[in-house]
Amino acid sequence: MNDAESVLFVCTLNAVRSPMAAALLRDMRPGLVVESAGLEPGEPDYLMVAVMAELGLDLSSHAPHRLQDLKPGHFAIVVSLSPEAHHRALEWTRHAKTPVEYWLTQDVSLLEGSREQRLAAYRLVRDEIHKRLKCRFQLAPA
Repeated sequence: MNDAESVLFVCTLNAVRSPMAAALLRDMRPGLVVESAGLEPGEPDYLMVAVMAELGLDLSSHAPHRLQDLKPGHFAIVVSLSPEAHHRALEWTRHAKTPVEYWLTQDVSLLEGSREQRLAAYRLVRDEIHKRLKCRFQLAPA
């Protein structure tokens, strides 16, 4: 499936991985409906905001959302970015029969180190997600 009308990205806290993925895909495919959610609402993450700003994407007003606040069946595809989110997404979509893809993605919010070391790790995750998005949701040839 190269196209979907709507995509939901789900991770554990909706503070880093899923908002990154949603913002990147919205930027790549402006007509696509893209949302993100977490199993629990996390706190806004300033490092995520910083690495997304490097690409010209402003996520400073991102407020984490919970998966349970959304309705299953409203998305053409759900992409889970953590093991916990994948299990919950499969359960959440069971009756809607919405396809769920699992993209194993490192939880960089747990890393320790200097600000620069942590920013480097966030950039790696951002770039990995961006690469996967380009492959998965590429534009059809003109």
